Amino acid sequence: MHRSQLAGFIIDCRTGDLDAAADFWSRALGLPIARAPGDDRYRQLVTADGGLHIEVQKVDHPSRVHLDIETDDIEAEVRRLETLGAKRVEKFPRWWVMEAPTGQRFCVVNPQRKNFAQEANVWNDDGSAVR
Repeated sequence: MHRSQLAGFIIDCRTGDLDAAADFWSRALGLPIARAPGDDRYRQLVTADGGLHIEVQKVDHPSRVHLDIETDDIEAEVRRLETLGAKRVEKFPRWWVMEAPTGQRFCVVNPQRKNFAQEANVWNDDGSAVR
């Protein structure tokens, strides 16, 4: 059994000036900026306590927005998503990049939000929802 839920959105920016990109999105969305701890490729946009996790990320691929699914068991969640038709694209030390059957890329990551334990979906080992 494992848990998962939508963690939030990552705004991928192919840019030489991450601070300017973060400033744009901060002002566009009305959310203040906080430096993401530990990595200079990210700027976090501060949401309400328990709200969606939103980051501006410096990338080398074309700019886009992707979502993150947070889980307490990355491998179990990746397998569950594969049964729904998703494909593994690339493994990183702390997450998987996946591709939906419709072509969108998304990531499966460790828990990000404070409400994870209380609000995440609970899945059986066969991928069915716990009722």
